[in-house]
Amino acid sequence: MPNIKSAIKRVKVTETKTLKNTMRKSALKTSIKKCKEAIAKGEGAAEAYKATTKALDKAAAKKLLHKNTAARRKSRLAKAMNAAAK
Repeated sequence: MPNIKSAIKRVKVTETKTLKNTMRKSALKTSIKKCKEAIAKGEGAAEAYKATTKALDKAAAKKLLHKNTAARRKSRLAKAMNAAAK
């Protein structure tokens, strides 16, 4: 444990941010998983895709994901959804 006051604060802040980021990443992964399942079933795929797209955009805006990573994941989901619709 650090002795300097500012270093102690940095440790606390880092722990808090790590926890929040872990929770957000977990929620994002769950959203993507639900979207993939909806696409596979063919039921409610459009709504699931819309929610997942919004979650990916938010994650990119909060620097949780790189913007290109979010775009790639959205593209893959859209491609899978279009393939399932045919």
